[in-house]
Amino acid sequence: MENIVISGVSNMGNIPLVIADPIRYCLYARKSSEAEEKQALSVDSQVKEMLSIAEREHLNIVDIYRESHSAKDCGQRPVYNKLLLDIREGKFDGILVWHPDRLARNAGDLGAVVDLLDQKKLVEIRTYSQRFTNNPNEKFLLMILGSQAKLENDNKSINVKRGLKTKCEMGLWPSVAPTGYLNSKNKDQKGVIFVDPDRGTVIKEMFTRAAYQGASGRKIFKWLREIHFVTKSGKPLTLSNIYVILNNHFYHGTFEYPKQSGKWFLGKHTPLITKDLFDEVQRQLQLQRKAKGKNKEFAFTRLMSCGLCGSGITAEEKYKNLKDGSVNKYIYYGCTRARDMNCKGGYIEEKALIAQLLELMDRIDLDKSGIKKKLEVEIERHKKFHSGIMGKPNMEYSVKDADIRNYAKYLLSDGSLFEKRDLIQCLKSKLSIREKTITLAA
Repeated sequence: MENIVISGVSNMGNIPLVIADPIRYCLYARKSSEAEEKQALSVDSQVKEMLSIAEREHLNIVDIYRESHSAKDCGQRPVYNKLLLDIREGKFDGILVWHPDRLARNAGDLGAVVDLLDQKKLVEIRTYSQRFTNNPNEKFLLMILGSQAKLENDNKSINVKRGLKTKCEMGLWPSVAPTGYLNSKNKDQKGVIFVDPDRGTVIKEMFTRAAYQGASGRKIFKWLREIHFVTKSGKPLTLSNIYVILNNHFYHGTFEYPKQSGKWFLGKHTPLITKDLFDEVQRQLQLQRKAKGKNKEFAFTRLMSCGLCGSGITAEEKYKNLKDGSVNKYIYYGCTRARDMNCKGGYIEEKALIAQLLELMDRIDLDKSGIKKKLEVEIERHKKFHSGIMGKPNMEYSVKDADIRNYAKYLLSDGSLFEKRDLIQCLKSKLSIREKTITLAA
């Protein structure tokens, strides 16, 4: 929103403006769905034209709002929501807008505007060629125009989906070409992609190394850095990018669209690898996952992200031989470096991690209903133990008597590995670790 007050003065110059209309208007301009470079022009032209009308008809413009969000989904436009709030608070009672579809292209936003007219908090909506007041016929016309805009949106969505499906059935890739391929710039060849002469051979070599040399994603990452490989956007591949490529069926000639839809298509593009090579890569990756993890489970690996690079958190065990011949086991958590191989995120020992979590527990947002269910099971188990094993009468207490946060702290400090992992599922707050310090993510 722009706080531009032009009441009483022409925004087109220093000519005094005679206010003939007592209505206080706000000017609202929203980007249309044209190409990005045209959107800015669309907003500027809307503002310019509306100010010309205001000057010509001596309207009292008290504020100007500019919006860049789509009007397709209800309640998702922050500037528009602020506009409605300001009307409810009586800051102005008129809207000047280029066309009704700038205000509402969905039923929810349209209903909000009509409600304000019904409540007489909004006196008038004025467009380039029309006026809408709290008049049954005018409100009906406004609703028709808004509904027409929604119909256009819905039809456009259906047509786009139909077009994408048709492309897929023709074997054409309906999106940006994966690394190793390029989209055709020929307007008559929409959906046609061809092998990138600069990167295609490198992508093929990635699969070959993974299949026949047992190269891990990190080894491939290091090799790509050594040869200074970059994508067509000029950026190097991240470790996660590498695994996305190695798991992408597109490179052997088939593709799924949309992702995880179960709808597979045979592409017309030239495959970079064979299906046999792709299958061997998947086998090698599976072996690497088993060898690396050894089916080890750690309590907090899915709880946090790295505060430096945004990667996930991994864990590893360390053992120390003591003088008395015994062995101590330590678990350390640190950055996976999936997004940044050079991330300087350090490691934190599990006991120190738990101590910090206990301090944060009073501020962490919890799914209390989920924890209550776990506590109810624990209480019933405890009652059965007392009555069935110890031969003592049933103890009269329930989940209502327990402090949920204290129970969460108990699980953190004394719960089993699996109880800790279950507790993690009940944490709504996002946590990050940076320089061995755990913080609530913004």
